Amino acid sequence: MTTGSLTAGRTRFRLPRKQIPVLATLALLLVMYAIGVSQYTAFSNVQVIFNVFIDNGFLLVVAVGMTFVILTGGIDLSVGSVVAMTAMVSAALLQDGMPAPLVLVIALLIGPTLGLLMGCAIHFFEIQPFIVTLAGMFFARGMCTFISGASIPITDGFWTRMSQERIGNPQGNFVSISVLIAFVVVCIAAYTLAYTRLGRNVYAIGGNPQSALLMGLPVGRTRIAVYTISGLCSAIGGILLSFYTLSGAPLIAVGMELDVIAAVVIGGTVLTGGAGYVFGTVLGVLVLGVIQTLITFDGSLSSWWTKIVIGGLLFAFILLQRLIGIRYK
Repeated sequence: MTTGSLTAGRTRFRLPRKQIPVLATLALLLVMYAIGVSQYTAFSNVQVIFNVFIDNGFLLVVAVGMTFVILTGGIDLSVGSVVAMTAMVSAALLQDGMPAPLVLVIALLIGPTLGLLMGCAIHFFEIQPFIVTLAGMFFARGMCTFISGASIPITDGFWTRMSQERIGNPQGNFVSISVLIAFVVVCIAAYTLAYTRLGRNVYAIGGNPQSALLMGLPVGRTRIAVYTISGLCSAIGGILLSFYTLSGAPLIAVGMELDVIAAVVIGGTVLTGGAGYVFGTVLGVLVLGVIQTLITFDGSLSSWWTKIVIGGLLFAFILLQRLIGIRYK
């Protein structure tokens, strides 16, 4: 056998560089789970994993929207505040006696409307996404305080049923409605990125926006679309959070945008755009959830250790992306 054929054989089985961060995230998740099982007997219970999804269903939905934005090389700092504003508007309208279906429609329109406006400002006025979405963050958070300076409880029957509904098996394991909604969002997003023209445009713009423009791709329309999608996911996340807490509060979801960005990057999506998968984002959210669960099981560590560990992992994954040479700008 010649040297050339051996080299060809080795090249054939080489992993694509884009998939290495996702596989690293999967390996990290498995290691963390193995550590939890070895240290705590109850950690091997299937319900522990289900609880991770239950506690982070709203975060997963918001992270899916952020994945679209980061894949184009943008950023959306408004997601946490839009989540809070959606929950606050829902709680306030329900408290005033508005029917739950109408509240759902209004709440679902808040995020994409703000996302559309921010996307238009970014495209037509050529303003950096950081500045535009920072303004959106301040606006949405200010609206939360304008609606009410205190927490608003939700006692509506529909909201209560959605919060307490459990879908389980005879063994007693269960998930909430929010988890099912989150997985529907994940499946739709994964299909959109993998098999639609919008998904191909998102990757192309993130890879090289100038080349995408020269190829005749609708760069402006796609950028506006991804911020609208991010806003829609934030609105859905706000509704799911209101299911989870049965309340709306002006200071809820403070800093969520940083957790969302961390989950997306730890999941293997490159901050400069052009490379990443929704499946990686799911793994990133699971990593954050497992870290929180490990700290809860330990009982002696402060919740701030979650932030410390996430910060270290975020730094490590950014370095990994640089070391494997994934550069798109």
